[in-house]
Amino acid sequence: MVARIGGAMEATVIGVVIVLALLALLGALSVRLVQQYQRGIVFRFGRVLDRVRQPGLQLIVPIADRMVRVSMQTVVMGVPAQGAITRDNVTLTVDAVVYYRVVDPVKALVNVHDYPSAVLQVAQTALRSVIGKADLDTVLGDRERINAELKAVIDAPTEKPWGLLIERVEVKDVELPEGMKRSMSRQAEAERERRARVIAADGEYQASRRLADASRAMAGTPGAYQLRLLQTVVDVAAEKNSTLVMPFPVELLRFFDQFSRTMPERDGMGAPERDGTGVPDPGPVTGTVAAAAEPDGGPPGG
Repeated sequence: MVARIGGAMEATVIGVVIVLALLALLGALSVRLVQQYQRGIVFRFGRVLDRVRQPGLQLIVPIADRMVRVSMQTVVMGVPAQGAITRDNVTLTVDAVVYYRVVDPVKALVNVHDYPSAVLQVAQTALRSVIGKADLDTVLGDRERINAELKAVIDAPTEKPWGLLIERVEVKDVELPEGMKRSMSRQAEAERERRARVIAADGEYQASRRLADASRAMAGTPGAYQLRLLQTVVDVAAEKNSTLVMPFPVELLRFFDQFSRTMPERDGMGAPERDGTGVPDPGPVTGTVAAAAEPDGGPPGG
């Protein structure tokens, strides 16, 4: 009897152990852990259940259910450099970066296969398309507009059908051909030179206006010119001690200028003309001189 009781107890213990092992195995197969940044999608015999499992411990039916975890974090995806031609026929090499995240995990799993690769392909196509519609100045100077257009183009086929949200799209680098870089450098240099010339001309104009005002102010005081002349002499003597400055009156220059103009006129009026024999031509005789040559008012020789 003791042996029978002992055998029964051993069989009972073994059965309990087997049951506990089966329960532990079922529990391990039924419990799933979902992280805070994840959402769990349960497929029961291949069909998606409506309820999305939230972060924490979740129970599923073993063998019948299968849970897939979807990350809800923002994904930063780099778009490889793409060759594109702008609207004004300039070849560029442009790369970008796309920030996106999943907003509907069911659509991201069911409606598209491998959504990261799908977003990458859409981003590459959109980058070529947007760059092809813009000119070079817009691509280089208006990055915000290009980024907004890229975001709109990529977001259209991915938000509602795939359950993805494109948060930001940015153009990282634009590589120009070497010839275009040299042309742009020359253009920038010419623009800087033009601005420098305009500024210098404006400064000369303002200086001339100020000098004219100063001249009018000194014209009312005759001694102002002499004081200004002496001040100039002092300034020159302070900077260059070996320089000798001799004031020269401007009125004397004006006298020589007028004298040089009147000399050719006098030479033209007083120089007699010569005929072919070398004798000076007396020129035409006026009526007054002829009348004075006649002793009695009649013609000569009469």
